[in-house]
Amino acid sequence: MTEPEVTAIIPVYNDCAALKNAIPKSIEVLSKITDGFELIVAEDGSTDGSADLVKEFSRSDSRVHLMHSDERLGRGKALNRAFGTAKGTIVCYYDVDLATDMRYLPQLIGAIRAGADISTGSRLLPDSDIRRTGGREIASRSYNFLVRLFLGSRVIDHQCGFKAFSKNRILPVLPRIRSDHWFWDTEILVRAQRQGYTVTEFPVRWRAGKGTTVKAKDVFSMGSAILRLWWQIHVQKD
Repeated sequence: MTEPEVTAIIPVYNDCAALKNAIPKSIEVLSKITDGFELIVAEDGSTDGSADLVKEFSRSDSRVHLMHSDERLGRGKALNRAFGTAKGTIVCYYDVDLATDMRYLPQLIGAIRAGADISTGSRLLPDSDIRRTGGREIASRSYNFLVRLFLGSRVIDHQCGFKAFSKNRILPVLPRIRSDHWFWDTEILVRAQRQGYTVTEFPVRWRAGKGTTVKAKDVFSMGSAILRLWWQIHVQKD
């Protein structure tokens, strides 16, 4: 059996309602991009029936796979597990609320086909089209500025949940990622750039989804996460 070209991963935690739209929309868009794909739902200890819903979809479409965890691992660990089982040569992931318009998925995957190691959508480039409160906008720009200042990244928006990778290139980086949760997105970009990987960043249309699992404490904890990664890189030489 021919291996798929693309593995798409959706990390979820108690997101059953959003999955009802995300899975069929993913299949629709991916089918237009490639004849060979798989869709992995990295379900992280949900209690709302998310796992059962994915099983229903998988029974009618063999390209849909459930990766279930009985215990909450955290978004980062759930993504690491899914990357480890991905069969595609290109691996992408996006948020279950589809906050980033799925019309950009061909561009995301196309950048890897064209030779980039990593591609990522950006909510903070001049041509980005986003809608969120002013307070969240200021917090996001401040956070990304600090990442660039302290960690030497050249990426503008580290936390956009819309990324793709060359699997062979990114797998060696994963064992070094220590973040279990939301800082995972930033850490993988920082560590990959330090190893000379090429990152393509492009503007997207983004709308905050309803019922997302990001909490205020996640945002504030990222400040300490920046300093912790700086310490690991510059003091521990990790």
